[in-house]
Amino acid sequence: QVQLVESGGGWVQAGGSLRLSCASSRAIVEFSSMEWYRQAPGSQHELVATITIVGSTKYGGSVKGRFTISRDIDKNTVYLQMTDLKPEDTADYYCRAVQRVGNYWGQGTRVTVSS
Repeated sequence: QVQLVESGGGWVQAGGSLRLSCASSRAIVEFSSMEWYRQAPGSQHELVATITIVGSTKYGGSVKGRFTISRDIDKNTVYLQMTDLKPEDTADYYCRAVQRVGNYWGQGTRVTVSS
């Protein structure tokens, strides 16, 4: 069983920054990719960012240019640096580890951006 533990959420004013962390109990290079999702109240899950096993990255259109996904392989941790935060970024943010058979989710961390 894999455990993913997110941290770093909180309250921030619009224009501010936060860095989320996702610590994995298994080596992150064992997964084909690591992803950040978010879910705002009353909305569906939205894919925010992806980092693949080879380190390539991809972003959702609403966060491109503002968010950066990165990883520390030695620490088995994936990060989401969020800058120029907007009220519409308010959501619960989840980390997901993707493998060929089955995926794993963290418990989420809440980000609240006030205007």
